[in-house]
Amino acid sequence: MSDVERNGFISKVIGPKKRWWAYRARVKELPEGHRAAVEAIERCLMHFVPTDGDSNAAMFEDLADLFEQAAADGTSIRAIVGEDPVEFLGTFAQNYSEGGYVPARARKQLAEAIARVEEAEASAT
Repeated sequence: MSDVERNGFISKVIGPKKRWWAYRARVKELPEGHRAAVEAIERCLMHFVPTDGDSNAAMFEDLADLFEQAAADGTSIRAIVGEDPVEFLGTFAQNYSEGGYVPARARKQLAEAIARVEEAEASAT
């Protein structure tokens, strides 16, 4: 794959690089538990077939918005994603992407990551 093809593919997956790095900077500023949850969701979202770079950039930016607001309000991760983080992921992603799927392994990893964040939040209080 040439650099041009690779950059075109990356742009489709994550959107324009400038928006991606701005999103990553926002995620980095989240409290530890919220950041860990966003990163787990992000890994799963990468399995969705991109429709276009702008839609995917908007999807990640909206994810950051959601978790920034939740962190500011003191909302727990479980209150954001509900009892089934995979269902949350599917509902969230279908607003932005046609097609795509989350492999069973990625669904399991997401559920485990959210459970670890929830345990860490519980032990911190």
